[in-house]
Amino acid sequence: MKTVSNCVEDILIAQPYLEEALSRNIINFSALAIELTEPISKMLKKEVKPGAIMMALRRYNPPVVLTNSIKMKKVIQNLGDITVRSNLTDFTVKNSDTLIHNHAQILQKINEESKLFYTFTRGIHESNIIVSSSLNDYVKTHLKNEIFIAVQEGLTAISINLPEDNSKIAGLYYHFFKRLAWEGVVLYEVISTTNEFTILVEEEFVDSAFLAIKRFKN
Repeated sequence: MKTVSNCVEDILIAQPYLEEALSRNIINFSALAIELTEPISKMLKKEVKPGAIMMALRRYNPPVVLTNSIKMKKVIQNLGDITVRSNLTDFTVKNSDTLIHNHAQILQKINEESKLFYTFTRGIHESNIIVSSSLNDYVKTHLKNEIFIAVQEGLTAISINLPEDNSKIAGLYYHFFKRLAWEGVVLYEVISTTNEFTILVEEEFVDSAFLAIKRFKN
């Protein structure tokens, strides 16, 4: 049978910012208990008093704050250089039997110019090709028989090199996304390899995104 404590835990897990603020003792327990009275009453299908919720909040044991862990601090201290590439275009194309063949022709052109930016991601139903905007016409010509879902120009990629052991650290990407969200940065695309993390943003968010990642790194 579900209890008030179970409901409090479900709500806090679903709202990590709230959980973190609670773990740092920067939330008024009484005010939060009053705020949660209605949703928890609906979850339990009976009236719940704020006092019971406040008691559950005080008893709640959040997980260890990740930024305080030794491994997390070590990874943050060893983050690599930040690289910015502008004038990019993101092509989203519906998957088809001919896409790989047509994509191979685009790769031949990219191999001839090593300084071009390029990434390719194939999903279940669609694929993304992100390239330097100088190749826009070339891409459109070789994919003219494909179905374009979206084409977005004027994008900037901000990349940061990660330490080799980053894949063993829980919550690293959460802290990146949290910092970007706090700065009001809207992410157009996220690209990740084993030791490299890249975000794609529109021009209006470039400065904020760069500063957010730089502050996180420092």
